Amino acid sequence: METVLQFIIGVLVIAVGIAVSIGLHEVGHLVPAKLFGIKVTQYMIGFGPTIFSRKRGETEYGLKAIPFGGYISMIGMFPPRRAGEKAVANSTGFFQSMVQDARQASQLTIGTEEDRAFYRKPVWQRIIVMLGGPFMNLVLAVVFFSIVLVGFGTAQVSTTVGSVSACVLPATSDRQTCEAGDQQSPGAAAGLQPGDRLVSIGGTEITSWDQSTAIIREAAGQALPVVVSRDGSDVELTITPLLTERYVVDDEGKVALDADGTKQTQEVGFVGIGAASELVPQPITAVPAMIGENIGSTVALVANLPQRLYDVAQAAFGPGERDINGPISVVGVGRVAGEIASIDTIPIASKIASLLGLLGSLNIALFVINLVPLTPLDGGHVVSAAWEGIRRFFAKLFGRKDPGPVDAAKLMPLTFAVVILFGGMTALLVYADIVKPVNIFG
Repeated sequence: METVLQFIIGVLVIAVGIAVSIGLHEVGHLVPAKLFGIKVTQYMIGFGPTIFSRKRGETEYGLKAIPFGGYISMIGMFPPRRAGEKAVANSTGFFQSMVQDARQASQLTIGTEEDRAFYRKPVWQRIIVMLGGPFMNLVLAVVFFSIVLVGFGTAQVSTTVGSVSACVLPATSDRQTCEAGDQQSPGAAAGLQPGDRLVSIGGTEITSWDQSTAIIREAAGQALPVVVSRDGSDVELTITPLLTERYVVDDEGKVALDADGTKQTQEVGFVGIGAASELVPQPITAVPAMIGENIGSTVALVANLPQRLYDVAQAAFGPGERDINGPISVVGVGRVAGEIASIDTIPIASKIASLLGLLGSLNIALFVINLVPLTPLDGGHVVSAAWEGIRRFFAKLFGRKDPGPVDAAKLMPLTFAVVILFGGMTALLVYADIVKPVNIFG
């Protein structure tokens, strides 16, 4: 029952974090829009039917039923049809009608406040308004990762014993549990306990776990005096490492393979203890590197999204496993958060740090995805405004007539296609996260 409660708490923490992230993303649009005099009629979290709303001044603030995003409604998103441009008849096609409908709907929002329309504002102001949302996600990511790295730290191997094997099993053994008759491990025989901190082995002061491992591996059959710190006091023990078969690992901690693909083994000294990890606070200068790493991995994921989605579909509808580094939906994120919160072997500080790190990565994802130069994403509006600025700059430079605002309404067919694609992608990921969830804990 306690595990279920912890799982629910983890899901709720992420749900609230996502809602706050979306809400602040829209605040990033709302604040500069109001500062620049653009009329904002709605500020909404979610889509679909309105659950709650309240009007403050000229803006309605509310919450909608489907919590997969949010938006603000600014008047005059699209310019009217240019003078002399022929109106599009309803019979000319679905997409042309879509463009005309978008223009008409935009004009209806303006009324008598033409000067407060979005399209009438200077290019630089429109770009700031549209970049405000992704910027807020970047700020949130910096805040979350700063708390994780500086306040909690990163998990690093310590000199504290985290586990003590009860028996000795060869690396190639099919069993992972001890049975009657199995030889007791040297660590257990010597009386080592989880929580003991290694002070010295064989008279050598221990400053890292790798150092202790190197000494043990070379001392098979030798009685080694060991000093550990236990409950604030030093305890002297004697350990005799046993010569046994272990896997050979490379510099990255991966098992080395022979030319035929067989895992390499060697006989080395073995005690049967594992290291405990601890959170080590990092300097604030570590935050930019973490941000850059997350942005790079998210950009790579987006760039290879078609292949990644194909892999997800193959796993969801076939026998394959999900890629732990592949895309997941909010359902999958919630499940991961619940698993993190419900694992009893993870200290509470590590759980909090992991959940905050997850929120940081989510905000990086929102930052990157919203900068994709396709409408209705923020990046699409930025590109449209920037193109208008470039056209007007060169027209002025060569003494030509002002070309006027870019007719962004013509991008409505693209917007329609992107919405359909995102809807399909969301449906696929949600389905995959239900029937074949990502297993981050092996």
